[in-house]
Amino acid sequence: MTCVETFQAYALRSIGLGERLLPRSDFTFCDHVVLIGSGLIWNLYFAICALALGFFFATGIALARNSANLLLRKPAEWFTFVFRGSPLFIQFFLFYEAFTLLPRAGIDLNLGIVEINIATSWITRAWAGALVVLFVNTSAYSGEIFYGALRSVPKGDLEAADAYGFSGWRKFRRITWPTMLRLAWPAYTNEAIFLFHATTLVFFSSFPAWQQKGDALYYASYLADKTFNPFIAYPVLAVYFMALTLMIIWIFGRVNRRLNSHLPSNTRARIRPRLFPMR
Repeated sequence: MTCVETFQAYALRSIGLGERLLPRSDFTFCDHVVLIGSGLIWNLYFAICALALGFFFATGIALARNSANLLLRKPAEWFTFVFRGSPLFIQFFLFYEAFTLLPRAGIDLNLGIVEINIATSWITRAWAGALVVLFVNTSAYSGEIFYGALRSVPKGDLEAADAYGFSGWRKFRRITWPTMLRLAWPAYTNEAIFLFHATTLVFFSSFPAWQQKGDALYYASYLADKTFNPFIAYPVLAVYFMALTLMIIWIFGRVNRRLNSHLPSNTRARIRPRLFPMR
């Protein structure tokens, strides 16, 4: 099988498109690159969805922790403490055990007219259950980052906003939230990188890969077991992750420059050539 044929057969296998059976012999370097790259689709899915959902939830956590209302502040503090204080690997197992109790009995909704049974076995799959674990974990860490940045917003900025007549939602949207993001963005970039790397823990968790549709580490482990040579599959996996880490740094760096574009230190002076006639 040529490299082009391998790409056509296995490039999208991790999402159910292409050959149903995995190769069992005569593995080439192209097989390693294509299969591990196919599994990387799931790692990107976990990272992008968890970051996108966790970003807004973490903002709410930071606002709740900064609130004077005890009913808002205490649950946010305990949420942050629990999910930052416990290992992510243990959270995978605890959530899986909790989710497996639901399908055994099901959930009955008695609407008075008809009784509806909702199947809940879908949440024990990696695409849903593992995503929930990564979502709550990154929300706790990001919420702490945003809370620290929110407490560090200069009082002069807030007083200037009051002087211009900004208040309520308008003040938060135009002054407080952009400043909070500007201060938190370097640390939040590290959290995004950590979350992307943490998606490999899904392979070791109890959440099953349905019909051999696993993540990048699943295929790397499969190839290493079949070839008895871990020095090809795992370096290929590492190169993939390093390349995507550089992409995350570049994307978040562009956002960081955008957030700080108004600062004088981030403006570059234009080069203006001048002629100096000799005397």
